[in-house]
Amino acid sequence: MSYPAYISAVFILLLSPGPTNTLMGLASARNGFWLVLRLLPAELLGYLTMILPLTWLGGQLISRWPETALVLKAAAAIWVMYLAIKLWVAGSKDVMDRSVTARRILVTTTLNPKALVFGLVLLPPPIAPDFLPKLTIFVALASIVAVIWGLIGRLTQVGARSHWRLMILQRTASAWLAIVSCTVVAGLFQA
Repeated sequence: MSYPAYISAVFILLLSPGPTNTLMGLASARNGFWLVLRLLPAELLGYLTMILPLTWLGGQLISRWPETALVLKAAAAIWVMYLAIKLWVAGSKDVMDRSVTARRILVTTTLNPKALVFGLVLLPPPIAPDFLPKLTIFVALASIVAVIWGLIGRLTQVGARSHWRLMILQRTASAWLAIVSCTVVAGLFQA
């Protein structure tokens, strides 16, 4: 895949709404933009935790044991639904709680279905000469997208005089995560 095609594909996939982006935007809306920068290492580590093993062993593992992909997707769906429920319940309690933690970002990103696409489809094998440059591009784009989602989250609170907008954002994020989880589950039944 050429570099322009790779950059476009990775950027568009990273930018699309998903569990990690939702949590990054919500963290920024709740606790300020600078929290996104503190959570960014957890996001990058989460992606690399899934992507690197997939680039090394993923193709062989999935072809030998196709149910591996199903197990990963099921784990992702369960985790994302758990997050959706936690956000919904937190929305009725304290909207300023600090439930978006580095640990949640790490686990969410590790189980993010996008990581499967990056590790199995978009990144070349580690023995390819363009593996390290493309991995570096991926890390840079993931960082840029986290900042973009952090800015979007923060902008939702500009001029807010009460926590009403934040509660609406939190409930919307919760509903979106539930939809993502259900979509992953539906994909399991189609596989």
